[in-house]
Amino acid sequence: MNIPRPTRRHLLAAGAAAALTLGASTLLPAANAMAATGCAVTYTANSWPGGFTANITITNLGDAVDGWTLGFTFPDPGQRVGQGWSATYQQSGQSVTARNVSYNGSLAGGGSTTIGFNGTWTGTSNPSPTSFTLNGTVCTGSTTPTTPPPPTTPPPTTPPPTTPPPTTPPPTGQTPVAINGQLRVCGVNLCNQYGRPIQLRGMSTHGLQWFPHCYNDASLDALATDWRSDLLRIAMYVQEDGYETNPTAFTNRVNTLVDEASERGMYALIDFHTLTPGDPMYNLERAKTFFAAVSARNADKNNVIYEIANEPNGVSWQTIKNYAEQVIPVIRANDPDGIVIVGTRAWSSLGVSEGSNATEVINNPVAAANVMYAFHFYAASHRDSYRAELERAAARLPMFVTEFGTVSYTGDGGVDTASSTAWVDLMDRLKISYANWTYSDKAEGSAAFKPGTCNGGTYAGTSVLTESGVFMRNRIRTPDTFPTS
Repeated sequence: MNIPRPTRRHLLAAGAAAALTLGASTLLPAANAMAATGCAVTYTANSWPGGFTANITITNLGDAVDGWTLGFTFPDPGQRVGQGWSATYQQSGQSVTARNVSYNGSLAGGGSTTIGFNGTWTGTSNPSPTSFTLNGTVCTGSTTPTTPPPPTTPPPTTPPPTTPPPTTPPPTGQTPVAINGQLRVCGVNLCNQYGRPIQLRGMSTHGLQWFPHCYNDASLDALATDWRSDLLRIAMYVQEDGYETNPTAFTNRVNTLVDEASERGMYALIDFHTLTPGDPMYNLERAKTFFAAVSARNADKNNVIYEIANEPNGVSWQTIKNYAEQVIPVIRANDPDGIVIVGTRAWSSLGVSEGSNATEVINNPVAAANVMYAFHFYAASHRDSYRAELERAAARLPMFVTEFGTVSYTGDGGVDTASSTAWVDLMDRLKISYANWTYSDKAEGSAAFKPGTCNGGTYAGTSVLTESGVFMRNRIRTPDTFPTS
């Protein structure tokens, strides 16, 4: 939690979107796939100079198909498909094919699936494709099925709509973990058990050595039910009277909080909170010991995420990468499916706070699967240039904002509402998961609770919250849209 104040520069990227319900291409269907008898496609793109992210929703308007290939043609010869998710992509000239993967190959009549990719463009604009085919059939938005069309109100066996309305909360009694299950990285996104991109929103503890009284049944109940949080980040400092002073006690405390988060259906983000010294290699052996213990103990859970180095600083990306590639196998030996988040250079600013950028990570990523990259910011100190770099990076890398504050990088001062809103809006739009600093009653601007709150028994509602706490509670408790098909 310590990113220096930056030199500002202008936002470089801008979003654009286009939607359509047409079709046409001359690409062949996938092997053994049945012909589609009607289909519709919606294509949206978020563009910036030289790059874009595209999301494509495919709706089968005819008979069920088991295996599909979507075909389309880019309008401009400079447009290229890059990294994709929820489909396998091939491009020849301007023609693109996207073939289903194992979990989304079956499309019932009326069923939908969403796929996407990151791309590049070199022309004067980034126009959207205007025609699509599904298994060789032109997607005109009309249907000519060989069997009667699906009823207007689908029966219970029909998959739910691809994207629930944003005002609809998750089904009663279902927690974030119950709905999403084991998470994985797909493309640049954090995806749920259905292979659909999601965003987790939650809070970070402060140092467990200083604020243990803030994390009890009542406060965690409030976080899960009043705040409707998806995530608890467990910030275990290594130095500063933390883990190195009593490894067993701190490991047990982390495991207890993992259990508490699990009981409430929240994801638990275990943060190996290194800050000073900034070289993660200083704590390499401690990290191996700690993550061997917590990954073995929690391997049977589907809600644990591992953040292996909080804020590296003063070292190269290559040093951070070397550290990660030694710690990740320790976790994988016990928990092969868990998401691992790797800190980035310059206090997890993707190098921006030391005059660099995300290119070094994009060109030299960690050699492991199910890996995401951390980004930290403090809204009153880090504005346009930091937002621009996160958006640029998120088009190429799976990003997770594991820590941010509404105030200055010191963790104190007044809430910068305008910058905080711009940041959270950006993360919501890009589906970047986040944890806010902090769910504590420390006497500083970033704390969610007023000083002394953790000595009492009331945590729900706004009367006990600081300005930052009120802001974050309002943003976190809006309904989640966790797609299940």
